[in-house]
Amino acid sequence: MANPEPPVLRHEVDHEVDPAKLTYTFGGAEAIATLVAGSILDTSTLDCFAGRVRSPEDKVTEVCDPRFLNPQTGPFYIEGAEPGDTLAVHFARIEPRRAFGISTTVPFFGALTATGFTAMLHGPLPEMTWFYGIDREQRLVRYEARDSDYRVELPLDPMHGTVGVAPALGEVRSSLAPGDWGGNMDTPEMRAGVTCYLGVNVPGALFSFGDGHARQGEGETCGVAVEAAMDSVVVVDLVKGSPTPWPRLESDDELMTAGSARPLEDAFRIAHAQMVHWVVELTGLSLMDAYQLVTQTVRTPVANVVDTNYTVVAKLAKAYLPGTTAMRGAHRRLRALGDDYLARRR
Repeated sequence: MANPEPPVLRHEVDHEVDPAKLTYTFGGAEAIATLVAGSILDTSTLDCFAGRVRSPEDKVTEVCDPRFLNPQTGPFYIEGAEPGDTLAVHFARIEPRRAFGISTTVPFFGALTATGFTAMLHGPLPEMTWFYGIDREQRLVRYEARDSDYRVELPLDPMHGTVGVAPALGEVRSSLAPGDWGGNMDTPEMRAGVTCYLGVNVPGALFSFGDGHARQGEGETCGVAVEAAMDSVVVVDLVKGSPTPWPRLESDDELMTAGSARPLEDAFRIAHAQMVHWVVELTGLSLMDAYQLVTQTVRTPVANVVDTNYTVVAKLAKAYLPGTTAMRGAHRRLRALGDDYLARRR
């Protein structure tokens, strides 16, 4: 007998809605729909500007309300999710909704300018906007300089900058900030084919996501990637009775842990400490033996150095952990469900 098809929620997002009606926090918002474990969510997300930057002449400070940046699709109530569980979110598809993406510089925001955290006497860098053509068939993003005729083609690498659940203790956190609940981690590792694991802090988890990027360099140096509205398909499930204190990710070939903090070295420490603990869980190694193995095998891309907290990711190849299975096989199971859904949808 064939396995039953998983439940599917096709959630329509109004891309012309008043930005004031969207959600800009993790926690503090009512769920817009309910998902059961093992179900598929087929939906879309707005770009971080809520669609208000529409030409190279538009400036964020002139066309956007600073209260309404980084809108989220959600939150979704996950039936049966309780504190102490882990929410597994597999990204089966992340595709730009339109044939363009947008990047900008924003006054006193970014890694190479004075900011509210690093006060300096000089003024802000110039506020500028770049439009990128997106070729979905050739899988390219086309960069064009503003001050010269320089052009170059870059690989299309869609991802979601924000993926998270409601924080613990009733906190409400801005969708511009990352933390142990996930949020605005801005890691390019959050691409299609990857499963994100988030610790559940409140009944129903209250999962949201958004902030699509057609591509982003590690660090998101100027503070803004190639921002784009996305059409996304995710598969959600629960790993019951298995807490996850900081976000974890899994691809076909790698395990990853994310830490978010300031200063940057503390984000590094969180990510690496969590990887050591995960290796202990998977292998039964002692803490010190796992510490040694992680030291010699891990890679550490910097996700962002611009947000309220910085995010660092630790990556460990599964080849170094033979015979182990993470999160009770959730990644493989959810990937199969997502692939099957996409094949049937064609």
